[in-house]
Amino acid sequence: METYNRLKDLREDANLKQENIAQILGMKQQQYSEYERGKRDVPIKVFIKLAKYYDVSLDYIVGLTNDKRKYW
Repeated sequence: METYNRLKDLREDANLKQENIAQILGMKQQQYSEYERGKRDVPIKVFIKLAKYYDVSLDYIVGLTNDKRKYW
């Protein structure tokens, strides 16, 4: 569940709504909402887009580390 909390926390820290992120990802708000609630698996390409957008590592988004720094 940490992955889904991270998605929500990152979005809220950026003062964005689900609609904003959904638009960035090219999807409907409801689909993105299902990612945040853990109702739908997040494809790797979406994780990559979010990591680039928020400028954090994939490891951080999926809960493998608490260090937000990207590794590339």
